[in-house]
Amino acid sequence: MEKIIIGSDHAGFNLKNKLISYIQAKGIEVYDAGTYNTESCDYPIIAKNVANKIAQKEYERGILICGTGIGMSMAANKVKGIRAAVVSDTCSAKMSRLHNNSNILCLGERIVGEELAKDITDIWLTTEFLGERHQRRINMIED
Repeated sequence: MEKIIIGSDHAGFNLKNKLISYIQAKGIEVYDAGTYNTESCDYPIIAKNVANKIAQKEYERGILICGTGIGMSMAANKVKGIRAAVVSDTCSAKMSRLHNNSNILCLGERIVGEELAKDITDIWLTTEFLGERHQRRINMIED
């Protein structure tokens, strides 16, 4: 993976900044799609921006962070071609890639701590999609 895009609302701002530094330290280019402070903002705007950039193939994958990850995933999944997964444990991170080929990882700053978020991110970034029978199911979702 060469580069990813990451965005958050105000409730995910602190975790977003920590993950940006963490991912960059691994040699991965990260584009920060905002927000850029803790002032209240509307998460659907950030989610749509990130999802559209992935759908348009500007980035292969992305990360969205809000308070729970749920709102971001709901908004991102409205964009055709997006498979945004809310993840709060390492097993789900792995399975969202292996079986579902998720292209957006959604995290909740109020749900997962920084160290768990790093573990989840590592697994999600390094796990490859299995393809085969799972691709048939992805095609069904896309249709």
